[in-house]
Amino acid sequence: MADILMPKATAVWLLDNTVLTFAQIAEFCGLHHLEVKGIADGDVAENMRGVDPVSGGELTREEIQKAEDDEDYRMKVAASKIAHIPQPKRKGARYTPVARRGDKPDAIAWFIRNHPEVTDPQISKLIGTTKATITNVRDKSHWNSAEIKPVDPVTLGLCSQIELDEVITKASSRRRKMDAERAANEEGPGLAPAEAVEEAFEPENKPELSAEDVFSAFKS
Repeated sequence: MADILMPKATAVWLLDNTVLTFAQIAEFCGLHHLEVKGIADGDVAENMRGVDPVSGGELTREEIQKAEDDEDYRMKVAASKIAHIPQPKRKGARYTPVARRGDKPDAIAWFIRNHPEVTDPQISKLIGTTKATITNVRDKSHWNSAEIKPVDPVTLGLCSQIELDEVITKASSRRRKMDAERAANEEGPGLAPAEAVEEAFEPENKPELSAEDVFSAFKS
């Protein structure tokens, strides 16, 4: 799998700007070819803005040309021109530039619609928003509710794809529990026990018959 910083956004750009096959794009971006097909069809990464891997130094024009000329050719990630400097873990809420702060409700709406398993504290820490804002977007009491449209936070520049994937992965166990509970509710209540059904049809005051009562029915 190629070590691409934003694989889905890179796939979007390659689909829009090259004639590469789904298999070539999938191999370069570390995605499944069906996932790339889903991006092309608009079923995956909807509204995601493409990221140019050439300008980002992850791919060269020469590699793209080689791959376009030969469908069997698999592109290689360009060597980094700068040493990778590990970033210290961020503490506290993320700082967001003023120009981006108006996009946070759109990102919150995206989480509510696509990933309800992600908790409010996780959303708050990832995109640097408040619990009150999340609540207002969820119950549609936000002052700008009519204009809010779900857009993923990576496209909005509020976080990286790696950070988003990490949060979603951590919340995956909660998603499985939610899906199981939803499936149980859809099945409805089970059948009543057989004993309960028998008791429902059993007469409440069943009279006891003696031998004399039984034989008296045969007397003329």
